Order: sequence, then structure tokens, then C-alpha cells
Amino acid sequence: MAAPEHPPNARGGSNRALLLATVAFAVSFSAWSLIAPLAKTFQDNLDLSNTRTLFLNAVPVVLGSLLRIPFGALTDRYGGRRVFTAILLFSAAPAALFGFVDSYWGLLVVGFFLGVAGASFAVGVPFVAGWFPKERQGFALGVYGMGNIGTAVAAFGAPAINKHWGRPTLGVVAALVALVTAVVFSVLAENPPRPGAPTRYGDVIRAGWRLYRLALLYFVTFGGFVAMAIFLPKLLKDWFGYSLTDAGLRAAGFAVIATLARPLGGWLSDRIGATTVLVVAFIGTGINAAALTLLAGNPRIVPVTLSFLTLAAFLGSGNGAVFKLVPHEFPDATGAATGIVGAAGGLGGFFPPIVMGIVKDHFDTYALGFVGLFAFCLFCLAVVVAMRRGRHGAPTPVTG
Repeated sequence: MAAPEHPPNARGGSNRALLLATVAFAVSFSAWSLIAPLAKTFQDNLDLSNTRTLFLNAVPVVLGSLLRIPFGALTDRYGGRRVFTAILLFSAAPAALFGFVDSYWGLLVVGFFLGVAGASFAVGVPFVAGWFPKERQGFALGVYGMGNIGTAVAAFGAPAINKHWGRPTLGVVAALVALVTAVVFSVLAENPPRPGAPTRYGDVIRAGWRLYRLALLYFVTFGGFVAMAIFLPKLLKDWFGYSLTDAGLRAAGFAVIATLARPLGGWLSDRIGATTVLVVAFIGTGINAAALTLLAGNPRIVPVTLSFLTLAAFLGSGNGAVFKLVPHEFPDATGAATGIVGAAGGLGGFFPPIVMGIVKDHFDTYALGFVGLFAFCLFCLAVVVAMRRGRHGAPTPVTG
């Protein structure tokens, strides 16, 4: 009789591993997202253009995106316990400095190093996937993806702490939370009983379109989530004149909906297939992008709210569906594949805010940015339909 994929003691530790990884991911993402909720304050105090302000928001995103590639490989080689702990310890320093720098260039440097926290996603995926059998990985990775809630914590918590106790306190609190989480994770976490073999990136890249299509789908689903989470506080303040706290609260609602939808997308992918979930996600995202394009000329709070909340649900479910596919397509190279696909998703969050800033500065409207999202959704929908038609048999694992 075949041995079970996980021994009983491994199954017993899987839930603890998932909980620890999700909390660590949420803390990392809250540090990664510290700048965006206060962007409008920095813009007013430093007299910045829309483009420079949104570039400031996007700097942590680009470094976090690019670092997902080496950190995914490091996780394959050294295990998630060491790598996640190192990220949290490192992130505490720029989080603390964030409370004390006041110049534009100082904030850019701090944001650059805060980007390290954004690489945490590529560490947790192979760590969590190694604890769960394939038929449960979609849901487990969806739960892990709920660490996106860190974006909502920053969106709501950062303006509130800054308002009542000042930015130095905000930086110190963020640093202390990262340090405590690092210690807890180092002490309680264990690497999975089924670790992936160290994999050369060349082996994964040679998978070609099978890899690149996942990167494209994540570029739009996760990139769309990050871009909107970064951009929404400023957009709401520009459109409706909300205070930073009110705009942050509404942006936090967007992040919460997207976060809760992610495990739902993974759970549905386990049952009806990831490509089916992605078809629905891209249709829904495209419809909302079209609606926001029309609303940009005359924004009204009720339809704008409904559009953004349903957009969050579709993007979140799409996130969960894509990362059901990653360990399935690359079962022996999950860390390396996650690094590449995750980097694409992070870069998807880097470019849209900058484009939105340029569009706003030159055309005094955000509509063209939503047109771009609509076009990407149409292309991704065509890719997913082709995937559904072309599926036959199991994928060939990519190994090192």
C-alpha cells in the first residue's frame, strides 16, 4: 500500500505552519504598504506633482517584486523558516526610519528598502505548499494570501496613528511588530516535511509560455490589487475630498474584500478548476474597469463604491486561482516559479500608479488608466480560454 503523502504528525503541523506564515505575510505587507496611506500628506507638504507622488508609492513595489525571484530560490534552498525570519528582521530598520525622514529623496530611500518586505510572498508560497497535499493547496494558499490584509491594516492604521501620535510613533510601532513576529516565527515555525529540491531558474524559464502565461495572469490580478490599494486613498481624496483617515478606511475596505476573496478563489479552484474561476474573474474585472472609465468624468460615491468593491472581489478570487495553478504546474520548483510569477504580479502594481499620475497630470482625468485595465482583462480572458481548450493530461514537472 502506498504511503500517505504526509505523515500524521506533518498533517497536524500544517495548520500551525499556515497560521504562522499568514501572520508573517500580513506583518510584512503592512510594512511594505506604509507610504501609500500618507502619500497625499507628503504631496501637500513637499509640493509634489501627481507623478512624483505616485512614483513614491510605487518604489517599494518594484523592489519587492524583483526580489521575489532570488527569495523564491533561497526558500527552495534554505527553507522558509530562515528566509522569512530574515526578511522580517531586515524590514524593521526601514520601518523605524520611516517615522523620521522628511525629504522626498529620504522617503524614496526608505521606500526602496521597505520593498524587501514585499518579497515575503515568494517565501510563504513554497513554505505553505510543502505542508499540504495537492488537492488542498488551492485553499491553503488562498488562506495564506489573506496576508494581503496587511495592506488594509496600513491603509487604516497608518493615518490614524500618524494623526494621534505622530509619524515617529508609527515607525517605531511598525518596527516592533516586525521584530516580535520575526522572533515568534523563528521559534515556532518548522520547514515542511516535503521540501522542494533546489531548482535553477533556467530550468523553470525553459518552461516557456506555460510559465509566462501564469506571470501575465498574476501581473493583472495581483498587480491590479496592489495598484488599487496604493492608488485608492489619493483617488478618493481627489474625487470626493475625504480626509486621509476616511479615504484610508474606504481603501482598507477594498483590501479586506480582495483578501477575503482570495481563499474563496482557491477553494473554488480546488472544486471547479482554476481556469473557470479565472474566466469569471477577468469578465468581472473588465466590466468594473469599463464602469470606472465612464464614472471618472462624473464620479458618484455609490456607483464608485460598488465598482471598487466588486472589482476587489474579482481580483482577489483571481489571485487565489493563479496560485492554485503555480504548484500544480511546477510541483518540484514551486519556490522558483513563485518568485518569477510573484515578481510579475508585483510589477503589475508598480506601473499603473505611475501611469495614473502621468495621465492625471497631462489630461486631468483618471479614465485612461481604467481603459488600460479593461484592455488587459480582454487579453487575459483570451489566454485563459486558450488554456481551457488546450488542457490535456497532467503537466510535466519542472525539476532541478
